[in-house]
Amino acid sequence: MDPDTSLVLGLILGVLSIPAIVSSFADGRSPRVAAIVLIVAGGLLVYAINSKESGYRVQDIPPTVYRVLGRFF
Repeated sequence: MDPDTSLVLGLILGVLSIPAIVSSFADGRSPRVAAIVLIVAGGLLVYAINSKESGYRVQDIPPTVYRVLGRFF
């Protein structure tokens, strides 16, 4: 998998898991699935950062997201 794609996918999964975790705690349930999704997102982010030779800087993230979304749309 392309490091850019895994970075964007990890960011999207990480952002989507946060409301699921909050909702689980609000309902008094344990956030099992949301925690697994958060771990997978973290793994994708680590893979992306380690696969790209120069790594990612904060200012590199928005153009990367636009480039990857542009490939799909």
